[in-house]
Parts: sequence; structure tokens; C-alpha cells
Amino acid sequence: MSDTNPPLAKPFRRIFAPVRALFVGDASAGILLIIVAAAAMLAANSAYANEYRELFYGELSWTPIAKLKDLHYWINDGLMAIFFFVVGLEVKREVVSGQLADPAARRLPMLAAAAGMLVPAGVYMAVTGGGEYTGGWAIPAATDIAFAMGVLGLLGSRVPASLRLFLLTVAIVDDIGAVVVIALFYTKSLYAEWLLAGLVVFGLMFALNRMRVSVFWPYILLAVALWYCALNSGVHATIAGVVAALTIPLHRKDGNSMLERLEHSIAPWSAYLIVPVFGFANAGVSLAGMGPEALIAALPLAVAAGLVVGKQLGIFTVVWIADKTGFAKRPEGASWPEIWGVSILCGIGFTMSIFIGGLAFPDQPAFVEEAKIGILLGSAISAILGFVILRLTTTHPDEECDDQGDQPIDPYPDDPLR
Repeated sequence: MSDTNPPLAKPFRRIFAPVRALFVGDASAGILLIIVAAAAMLAANSAYANEYRELFYGELSWTPIAKLKDLHYWINDGLMAIFFFVVGLEVKREVVSGQLADPAARRLPMLAAAAGMLVPAGVYMAVTGGGEYTGGWAIPAATDIAFAMGVLGLLGSRVPASLRLFLLTVAIVDDIGAVVVIALFYTKSLYAEWLLAGLVVFGLMFALNRMRVSVFWPYILLAVALWYCALNSGVHATIAGVVAALTIPLHRKDGNSMLERLEHSIAPWSAYLIVPVFGFANAGVSLAGMGPEALIAALPLAVAAGLVVGKQLGIFTVVWIADKTGFAKRPEGASWPEIWGVSILCGIGFTMSIFIGGLAFPDQPAFVEEAKIGILLGSAISAILGFVILRLTTTHPDEECDDQGDQPIDPYPDDPLR
């Protein structure tokens, strides 16, 4: 059989494969976040900096909800509730029928996620010494799923499927931990009447679940009511998104998927609209008057160190100990350098870290800005370092050809993430 490919086709495909990877698969959402973050930084440090800030922080002349007095509030307390709703749907699916449903399979990622939250928090506290910065301890504890999976997606099939699944599962458990942290540690004064109203709404949603109601609109209407109750209760409004998602039935009465259908309908809007809008509204940090010393100030340095050092130290150490003691086996087919590279990628905080930063210092905007510098710096270092390590320590199955010609062998045909 003759080779119909031009002699230079294969080298050109290899050269432009990374470019193609930017726009397909796991990488696209992560690359979009990088572009949005860069655009926000440019806007905040351009001749239009005042317009940028006024757009999001200028008080609205009219708003139907008094608490949401500017566009920034609408994005962080309103739109992000949809993001957390998608997180809740994903968590429920994984716990009920996914990777977290098997106790043996979830043992390692749960342990790694716990260490990946506690150690960065410890590094943060060690660098800052506590004091006025104590409230930000959870900022470096989160992993951005889209960003981390996007960087991993750029590597294509170089990375074993088991490692990609490990990273995804750790990030999902990490999200669960972040939601719990927000609910327990970043809740101010509570208002009993609104909490009671929220419990009533949740009870109605739970009743719909038990009756196997298979239409979406009652759940959506009640989810909006639950969000409004949470907004006025003192609990952060976005928690309502997670709670509401847990009441969505996994299947309809006829056995067809209900939860996954809803998740697949909303997830693209969350990944390609809501999170980028949040990123553009929150990632813009004015560097006016800041010198190099701003990067080594206690708060940004602590956040960056927590993400870059704390994440990889906590996750890699726990995986190594679990494997050596037989408590849980490392991901199948993954080498220790590859596990190290993925552990570093978990230090990409971005979305959840920026969100927690705003909650940690609600009355100290200067601290929020400093935290954002640390988040952007730490996430960028983790992304670049993790990518380089995985690029240098993994093989490239795409370059292996079968006996039929120039068709690459797919070494992971059953990889559910591809």
C-alpha cells in the first residue's frame, strides 16, 4: 500500500500539533482562561483602567436586588452560583456512579486532595506568620479544574490516561473541600429566618427528587428561590448552587439520564462564558506604583508559595507514602516524575482561589489585590513548571506508527476523558 502522505506532512503535523491542541479537547477552556486573565491585566493597566474598574465596581443606578449593588456582585454572587451548580452536579455524578463511587478508587485522590489543601495552608501560614493575613489561609488550597486540565490537554496522549483521571478526580475532591471551607469558614452572621426559608425550599426540592419528578423547570425555579434565601441568610449565595445540584435525580423514571443531560447542557456555558466573565472581572490587578518588592511582600509570596510549593509537596508526598505502605497504589503506568509533574499542575488555583480571596478579605481591597498577584504568579509558575516536567519526562505515543503506515497508535483507546 503506497504512502499517500507528502514527505513533509509528518514533520509539519508534529510542529503544529501543539497549536491544534489549543483549540480541541481539554485544552480549550484552560487556554481561554489564560487569554481572559491576560486581557484583564492589560485592561487594568491601560489607559482604560478607570473604565474597567467602573464597569465592574461602579454602583448600578437600578438593581432588582439591593445586595447586588454593582456588576461585580452580580457576577460573584449571581453568575458564579451557576458555576457552583455545575460543580455540584459533577460531584454528585462522580460520587454516585463515577470514580468516587468505588471506595478503593477514591482512596488515593481523596487523600491527595486533603494533603493538597492542608499543606498549602500550612505553607501560607508559615510565610505570613498569621496576624492580619490569617483569613487568607484557604486561598492556595484550591485547584482550577479547567486550567489544570487545559495544560494537561496540551500534552495530548503523552500523559497516561490514569494520570489524567487522577488529576481530574483530585480537582473534583478539591472542589468539594473548597465548598465546605467556604460554608464553614467564610460565613459571617447568620439570619435564622432566611436559613429556615432556605431549608423549606431545599425540603421541597428533596421531595421532588424522592417523587422522581423528571422535568427540569420545578428544580430550576426552586434553585433560584434557594439562591435568594442563601443570599440573605449570611451563608454565601453560591453554596446554594451546590446544595440545589445534589437534589437533581440521576435518572428519569424511564431510566434515561437526567443529571448528566442537565450537566452537559450547562457545563459549556459555565466553562466558556461564566468562568471567563468571572476571570475578566476579577483577574485585573493594577500594577501602578508597584515595584519588584510587591512580588515578595508577605501576602502574595505566601499565596504563590502555597500554590507552587505546598501543593506539590502535599500531593506528591502523600501519593509516595500511600504507594510505599500499600495503602493505595499510584496511578497505573505512571512514573514518579510524571506524578510529580501532575502534582505541580494542581498548584494552578485561579478561579476558586480568586473567589476565596475575595471572601477572605471582604473589607480590605488592598489585600485582595495582593492575593490576586500571588494567585496569578503561583498559577503561572505551576502551569509552566508542570508542563515542562511532563513534556520532558513522558514519552510521545503519537509518534509511534503501526504497520499499516502513518497511522498513530492510540495507546489509551478506552480513556473516558478523551
